Amino acid sequence: MRKIFFLASFIALALVFLPDHWSVRAEAGSLLGTLFHVKSRFEATPLQEKPLPLVSENRGLAAGFQPIMKPFAPGFAVPTAHASVILDADSGEVLYEHNAGDRRQIASLTKLFTALIVIERVKNLDEPVTIDEEAIYAPGTRIGCPRSGYCVSERLKPGEQVTVRDLLKAALMNSANDAAIALGKHLGGTQEGFAAIMNERAQELGLKNSHFCTPSGLEPDGREQECYSSAYDVSLITAQALKHDILWDMMRIEHVTITSIDGRYTHEINNTDELLGQMPNLIGTKTGFTPLAGYSLLAVASDYSQERNIVAVVLDDQYRWQSIRSMFDWSFQAFDWQ
Repeated sequence: MRKIFFLASFIALALVFLPDHWSVRAEAGSLLGTLFHVKSRFEATPLQEKPLPLVSENRGLAAGFQPIMKPFAPGFAVPTAHASVILDADSGEVLYEHNAGDRRQIASLTKLFTALIVIERVKNLDEPVTIDEEAIYAPGTRIGCPRSGYCVSERLKPGEQVTVRDLLKAALMNSANDAAIALGKHLGGTQEGFAAIMNERAQELGLKNSHFCTPSGLEPDGREQECYSSAYDVSLITAQALKHDILWDMMRIEHVTITSIDGRYTHEINNTDELLGQMPNLIGTKTGFTPLAGYSLLAVASDYSQERNIVAVVLDDQYRWQSIRSMFDWSFQAFDWQ
């Protein structure tokens, strides 16, 4: 027993002084865990042991500078998230991941993909969208109602016409389900028709673990398990959306009043981003929640030179805002770009 204790103590001491490369930590930690029959569920996955495809392979993004982990970079984990990933959006390198390929419900993170498809297909963002009853009676967050059952201004009306631009703001800023449904039906005819467009686009983008059912991210009753994505796929969608500055400009608006095309109705939209104004290098965030998906979040931040864009995603994490901040802090501390 003394020999085992001596050996364990030696390994623990070595871990303190050895460079904090993933491979060294993983192997030494594995041996120490074996001695004491301990294994941590939340250890960061060494990238060389569990490689993920690069964004550049799927998107044709320019590689440019590559992120290089610093010799004495600290270890990192997001223990409160069921799945998480950090992606260098410019090179496509995965800086950290935990269960990033697992298929899970992503709730309103779906709305960023809806917005991406809309911005790719609609040439005139001021064209009108007619609101129908299916959109109006969507459950959860709606225009004028930041929470189910709690409204701060008028809701949409049947037959009301609103521009694509204003519906995008509502879907991205306040996660309005009625706005996302109206946009989806405007392009696809039905929610199912737009879901088919989403899944076709997902294939084009190389999303391996995604299947979309609705433009809002709400799971249809009885079909919940058919609607899923992964933290990694969400990060790829986010990297693709970075090509369209207008989406991120919308996500940084704190408050906006939108008006129907005929001027009869006005609606107040407030941003749900808790980091807005708190992080000077924040590019934007999108929240998501359903009881099945849990609390989820995607976010993008740049370094202080505004030359590097980092995507961070957490799925089913009740401490999502704290987790995202720690993910950005670690990324910019642990890596250099060369």
